[in-house]
Amino acid sequence: MGRQVKRAFKYRYRFYPTGEQAAELSRTFGCVRLVYNKALEERTRAWRGEERRISYAQSSAMLTEWKKTEELAFLTEVSSVPLQQALRHLQAAFTHFFAKRAKYPRFKARKQSRAAAEYTRSGFAWRDGRLTLAKMPEPLDIRMSRPLPKGAEPSTVTVSRDAAGRWFVSLLCEDDVAAAPATTAAVGIDAGITSLVTLSTGEKVANPKHERRDRVRLAKAHRELSRKRKDSANREKARRRVAKVHARVADRRRDFLHKLNTRLVRENQTVVIEDLTVRNLLKNATLARAVSDASWAEL
Repeated sequence: MGRQVKRAFKYRYRFYPTGEQAAELSRTFGCVRLVYNKALEERTRAWRGEERRISYAQSSAMLTEWKKTEELAFLTEVSSVPLQQALRHLQAAFTHFFAKRAKYPRFKARKQSRAAAEYTRSGFAWRDGRLTLAKMPEPLDIRMSRPLPKGAEPSTVTVSRDAAGRWFVSLLCEDDVAAAPATTAAVGIDAGITSLVTLSTGEKVANPKHERRDRVRLAKAHRELSRKRKDSANREKARRRVAKVHARVADRRRDFLHKLNTRLVRENQTVVIEDLTVRNLLKNATLARAVSDASWAEL
């Protein structure tokens, strides 16, 4: 047996909210975005106008004052935990910026592809494998595609809705992990288009070309979208259909790459892969679509 170590894992599941839960979560997403953008606006004004840094504690005090105003009193109607988490994420973004590890934080768009809210332990209840979020009387209808580790309880919960309108919940849990047995095998990987990877052993892994397989369906969905009047209900339905096709492609690609990576890591002690500048390759109009479909960067 390998040595046991504690590690945190995210378990992601799909769930189906009731109308009331969907409305509550949509309000929460909107409030999270508003608080993040408003705090970013205040920090930007202080930094660019006075070169003064605003701390998380100061941002939190601002949030308290915003809730007391008539204009932003609706912030009290949703759970305070995701709002505080939004401020913590902004604090982390500025920490990375000042350490020159990331660019300046950007505002969150109203029409973003993914909306999310994060709840810490005080913002949810976990009883008998059922999750109930703050401000909600009923637990979420989660489809547990795989069980949580025995005796594990989530420490953080992230609820999200993707561009296709699908709802997901991610549970952060700790689990004991046994180190895999060591092996002396090593492998070199050459990424390509026809063959997704060619291994130094001579094995070639075919490129499944997930986007190409759904290209006709995707083109049809985009044509239908282009014919709809802007800001109409029918355009939103057409946009959702386009997003579902993209989600189908992305899910298949992610699943394939995950299985390939897992196999390579389990079979080899050392994995060597060429250093590709994918960003520059995407500038080539002839190769860009094929390179994106291969998803070398994710691999």
